[in-house]
Amino acid sequence: MLRRLHPDQPDTFAFTSDNQAWAEGQMTKYPEGRQASAIIPLLWRAQEQEGWLSRPAIEHVAAMLGLSYIRALEVATFYFMFQLQPVGAIAHIQVCGTTSCMICGAEDLVAVCKDKIAPNAHELSADGNFSWEEVECLGSCSNAPMAQIGKDYYEDLTAERMGEIIDELAAGKVPVPGPQNGRYAAEPLKGLTSLKQHDSGKTQYNASVQLAVDIGDTVKRIDGTEVPLLMPWQGKPANASGKPAKDARPAEGAPTDRTGVTEQQATETSKAKPPSKADPGPGEKPQALSAARDSGADDLKKIKGVGPKLEKLLNTMGFYHFDQIAAWTEKEVAWVDENLEGFKGRVTRDNWVAQARSLAEGAST
Repeated sequence: MLRRLHPDQPDTFAFTSDNQAWAEGQMTKYPEGRQASAIIPLLWRAQEQEGWLSRPAIEHVAAMLGLSYIRALEVATFYFMFQLQPVGAIAHIQVCGTTSCMICGAEDLVAVCKDKIAPNAHELSADGNFSWEEVECLGSCSNAPMAQIGKDYYEDLTAERMGEIIDELAAGKVPVPGPQNGRYAAEPLKGLTSLKQHDSGKTQYNASVQLAVDIGDTVKRIDGTEVPLLMPWQGKPANASGKPAKDARPAEGAPTDRTGVTEQQATETSKAKPPSKADPGPGEKPQALSAARDSGADDLKKIKGVGPKLEKLLNTMGFYHFDQIAAWTEKEVAWVDENLEGFKGRVTRDNWVAQARSLAEGAST
């Protein structure tokens, strides 16, 4: 298939400061003179930032890596993971059209995309919010037919459900990914035939879907504001706003292991004492409630970036209402950011205070 650059191109491209720091960090993974090896992650980062790969973006990455433009263009046009034309602002839908999905109804899913988005693949919807394409096997044959939207798989689809998902996304919702017919994962449609024992540790959804639900936004592109974007081989986070780890220099002459952690860092980590509950970290703890008010707890999941797991964690910390979060001071934000186990930094990253203030006033985010 011939892949050409889009006829309408922006004048320039530049990484955001956080993405620039991340890109420069990726280049340090490779020996001196081998920085060109970072071309795929850097092109991908440019695409995540803009949604698609423009010619200025490809040339910008080539210049960073000391490559001739044609070398970078060869990579960008060879791999179908790179979008060479603008994609939908909300979502780009990739419908699997290979054997299993085709047999199970992929053509019906494509028909929905043609009807609700645009007649042709890679064509933007009238409002610019959606685009679609048919792709080769995405490796989820047991859950056919399926489509990839953003980072996640939506499986066991019907034409009706595909239409509903597009409508939900258009309305600002984030449909739960994974099987759409009630299956937990990829077990037989008629139910388990073995390994039927009750698993007390079973999560509500299968592992990949549970993570997506916890994050709360499967279609959000990586934009460099995630905290922290760690570069363990450097001993520091990638984003410019992050703080480098203490004594981040690797041990002299000690190569990094396969995890990217230096011998020195591994030794220091093993000796480090776990944080004490008496030392909650920086900032000041906001005023908490022992229970929700009589009117009932607010739906904190309306704050973008807050999923069911984070909402439950906030409730256990004594935060039930939008106006509580809206009133947090800078020091209180720092305290909550530090004490959100497994979700540190989320308050600042997603600007919960401003979102909560809007929601408390009856507006939407």
